[in-house]
Amino acid sequence: MRIVIAGGHGQIALRLERLLAARGDEAVGVIRNPQQSEDLRAAGAEPVVLDLESASVEEVAEVLRGADAVVFAAGAGPDSGSARKDTVDRGAAVLFADAAEQAGVRRYVVVSSMGADPDHTGDEVFDIYQRAKGEADAYVRSRSGLDWTVLRPGMLTNDAGTGQVLLAASTGRGPIPRDDVAAVLMELLDTPATAGLTLELISGSKPVAVSVKDVAGN
Repeated sequence: MRIVIAGGHGQIALRLERLLAARGDEAVGVIRNPQQSEDLRAAGAEPVVLDLESASVEEVAEVLRGADAVVFAAGAGPDSGSARKDTVDRGAAVLFADAAEQAGVRRYVVVSSMGADPDHTGDEVFDIYQRAKGEADAYVRSRSGLDWTVLRPGMLTNDAGTGQVLLAASTGRGPIPRDDVAAVLMELLDTPATAGLTLELISGSKPVAVSVKDVAGN
């Protein structure tokens, strides 16, 4: 498969790229900073330099043409202000969805945030982030041309993955290693029956493949 990943230098994205490349898939990472290209190549991915805050739908669609699926894993980052929560966490996700539809790529997997909600209240930066992610999720879920899955991980850690997770429409709060998030993303890409689902993810006691099959109804 050819998988295009927005936010290709992110911690989850790099892990996913390594997993995809290790099994022979073609991973393409969209990045803004050309200096990150070598990190992607080291992970086995093809870097594409494109700023999703300024690119047009047509420019992004050109990158997506021929892909089997896309993963939106971009984010403004914890040190960014409220303006970039809107332009990246919301705006870039909307742009990527529009471009996927234009390019004819139906499979669209989003890395969202637990608690994302367009009606989230509050004026702190994290509140704005939760609204932006919620608005992006709502937009993606409204697109009839996309076979979308929204994944909302709990508190991300850099602990080694265990391969044991809890994946459900509602899990409650909890931590999850980024290794395991990447493993779940790859399994979701392999499981078209998860289209139309919004899923929460934390560490648990069930193997990743079994967890995904269970939510897919297989």
